[in-house]
Amino acid sequence: MHCSYNLPYTNFHLQAGNIVAQQFYGKINVEAAYALYYFSKGGKVQNLMHHFKHKGMPQIGNLLGNIAGAQLKGNAIFNSTDLIVPVPLHKSRLKERGYNQSLCFATGLAQKLNATVEDNNLQRVVATATQTHKSRFARFENMREVFVIKQPERLMNKHILLVDDIITIGSTLEACGLELLKIPGLKLSIATIAYAQ
Repeated sequence: MHCSYNLPYTNFHLQAGNIVAQQFYGKINVEAAYALYYFSKGGKVQNLMHHFKHKGMPQIGNLLGNIAGAQLKGNAIFNSTDLIVPVPLHKSRLKERGYNQSLCFATGLAQKLNATVEDNNLQRVVATATQTHKSRFARFENMREVFVIKQPERLMNKHILLVDDIITIGSTLEACGLELLKIPGLKLSIATIAYAQ
């Protein structure tokens, strides 16, 4: 991963009202939002993500989580995270891939932020079709009632860092966030590996 120095860092951890945070304005209340890299078609990050998600290389996610966690450790909001919650895969997709890429990233983040990963509480109960070619409205409709929280009491009054691999328009994170924010006293922040411009 020596090539990580040549990747397009966003430095969003230094910008409170960054583009990722703006995605959620008026939709869900987030304390802070962040992406480690910019993602562009045919670029280095796309190539890296392809190897991570489709070539059986879960260790890439852990390493990227460490890099992101090192950045976020200096940010007071992210450093106050209690629990890190990865966006879940449906069990059929998990079986197909063999690992949840968001969980790999979450594990790396947790090591640097001294937070605990809360896996299997937020669950994806509906297997959705790919979002890639859908409009914003269709993406959001596709995500309705897809996620449930099994033990909401474990998340009460906690600062949750919700993590995913790539954010485009944020409909998956928004759907997860809407469920999480039903829990009393919960504060929500968001971190992803990449932001697709």
